[in-house]
Amino acid sequence: MTVRIADIIVPSVFNDYVVRRTMALSALFRSGILSTGADFDQLASVGARTINMPFWNDLTGTDQVLSDSVPLTIKKIVADQDIAVILRRGDGWAVNDLASNLSGDDPLAAIADFVAAYWARQMQTALIDTLTGVFLAASMSGNVHNIQPVDATATADGHRFTATNFIDAVQRLGDAKDQLTAIAIHSQTEAALARLNLITFVPPSEQQAGMKQFMGRNIIVDDSLPVATVAGGINTTSYIFGTGAIAYGNGNPVGFIPTETERNALAGDDRLVNRKTYIIHPRGVRFTSAAVAGSSPSNAELATATNWLRVWENKAIRIVQFRHRV
Repeated sequence: MTVRIADIIVPSVFNDYVVRRTMALSALFRSGILSTGADFDQLASVGARTINMPFWNDLTGTDQVLSDSVPLTIKKIVADQDIAVILRRGDGWAVNDLASNLSGDDPLAAIADFVAAYWARQMQTALIDTLTGVFLAASMSGNVHNIQPVDATATADGHRFTATNFIDAVQRLGDAKDQLTAIAIHSQTEAALARLNLITFVPPSEQQAGMKQFMGRNIIVDDSLPVATVAGGINTTSYIFGTGAIAYGNGNPVGFIPTETERNALAGDDRLVNRKTYIIHPRGVRFTSAAVAGSSPSNAELATATNWLRVWENKAIRIVQFRHRV
């Protein structure tokens, strides 16, 4: 008897496995920059395009001199909100006799690993496109360190990713710079740092063994980061993150069907459809929905500046964009 995908995959089990494996495989999760929790999962399950994520504004002004005749002036604690957008994505695959070919080696785990790795890559790309749009917004200029030369032929170290220039980049957050714990870089940047022997590894005795580091920050390597070859070298963009800088929630709305299987007898195909509803949102900015055509934004719309507005003070947003030459 031929084994089919429908014989192997129990959707409720498969869904949970894919979510857990995606988190295990994703460098975003392993680096510590994603903040997760049941509250974010619940928000991602709302049946709307965007969700409100309220916060309290910091206390401002100066203190008051105590007096035995003049009472203190009471100030208000002001609430505000950043707004996250819910991403609704899906994909499907059809393979002849896939389940039979995998049936000898835990086929459920093998298929789920393929799907989980796929979603880990897609989420990382969505985040990079989100950051592109966020940092194109004029309100985010205080979190940008741009040393890319105007002259395309310039080659001086003042324009390159060096330890000194990295220190200047994290200084954009001033006395909050120690909160920055990870950096996302293009593989071209990673190669340049490796040539200079500037990359270290987390010792095996520590929890994140195998994670590469630069100046004590975990490294995320992603070739979806922008890169352009110019006469003097390569211009690219890196992002420096603090722990929990990105809110992540995995949604499961009412009526949502994450996984379906079917058999196309005429084609001899087993088909697997997988859908995902989630938020992956930089804390402190608001998604304005100024330029969104559908019910959920595309990656190109995530990368659009008019869809983003900063609502926290710059130092409270634990992300710095570092534009440099390799």
